[in-house]
Amino acid sequence: MRKFFRMLTLSASVVTLAAIAGMSASHAADEAKVSEEALAKGKEIAFSQQTGNCLACHMITGGELPGNIGPPLIAMKARFPDRAVLREQIYDARIKNPMTIMIPFGPHQVLSEEEIDLVTDYIHTL
Repeated sequence: MRKFFRMLTLSASVVTLAAIAGMSASHAADEAKVSEEALAKGKEIAFSQQTGNCLACHMITGGELPGNIGPPLIAMKARFPDRAVLREQIYDARIKNPMTIMIPFGPHQVLSEEEIDLVTDYIHTL
């Protein structure tokens, strides 16, 4: 019986590692599609107090004086494997949570569609 559970545990570990390796490879391919220039623009918008101002509410690696109202923006690919779901959240968080305090950047035209795409691409790399 003990041998069976060891084999089961080993098998589960191998499957998990294979899945993680596959996700890492696909995420690396996704990142390669987005240019460094686009990521830099997305970061600039996210960090700017005049545009995205994500740091007002979120902790982001490299940001100064982050807020703590919203969750830290870390492990975003694990939290949002589908980039479209993350974009929807940034565009209008009220869709999933009508009581959110996050600004509806799209409907209120705080950011343009292009700016939302740039911010999404940047945040998705965190």
